[in-house]
Amino acid sequence: MKTRIAIIDDNNFLIKSIKEKLSFFEAVSISFTAKNGQECMDRLEEKPRTALILMDIEMPGLNGIQATALVKQKYPHIKILMLTVFDDDDNIFRSIQAGADGYLLKDTAPQALYDAITQTLAGGAAMTPSIALKTLNLLRAPLSLQNDDVDETIKLTSRETEVLEQLSKGLPYTSIAANLCISPSTVRRHIENIYQKLQVHSKTEAIALAKKNRMI
Repeated sequence: MKTRIAIIDDNNFLIKSIKEKLSFFEAVSISFTAKNGQECMDRLEEKPRTALILMDIEMPGLNGIQATALVKQKYPHIKILMLTVFDDDDNIFRSIQAGADGYLLKDTAPQALYDAITQTLAGGAAMTPSIALKTLNLLRAPLSLQNDDVDETIKLTSRETEVLEQLSKGLPYTSIAANLCISPSTVRRHIENIYQKLQVHSKTEAIALAKKNRMI
């Protein structure tokens, strides 16, 4: 029996690309596709025997991380591989917290993608090598945070503080941009400046350090 795979992505071109990659392997079949997390949950009502989901992160409405948490609550037997262009620490951390079984980048080659699916279904945790390294660094980071203090001379601008406060609420870049009437690229630039000033590498570290030093 073929392994049933679902593809969740708001980009039709990328869905087609993933389908083409999987078409080389007779052992898998496409159970369904969906454009966001809510559509994924709706389709799972019809296709509960889906074995594995390839999940994008940034999608309208219910995003991939939120959907991952819901799927794991309702269908704990279904494996989930995050398949995304985002390799930042925060998305990796939140995906793992939500219950993701692995984390791959969308430029993964067909054979590597198939091997990751096979590995995940066998109980492994497939990750793109660069993601695996970032994950190790994330595990180490909290230990260093316990003893590190921010230099009292470091000051965030009012806009950087606003961005960091929005981040602490769990909002994605697009929502922060809309709330502050700026572009997503400007939000990303502010976040880069925040990370540089605080000498951290992820949202989790930045928020923890800023709260510890009462910066937000």
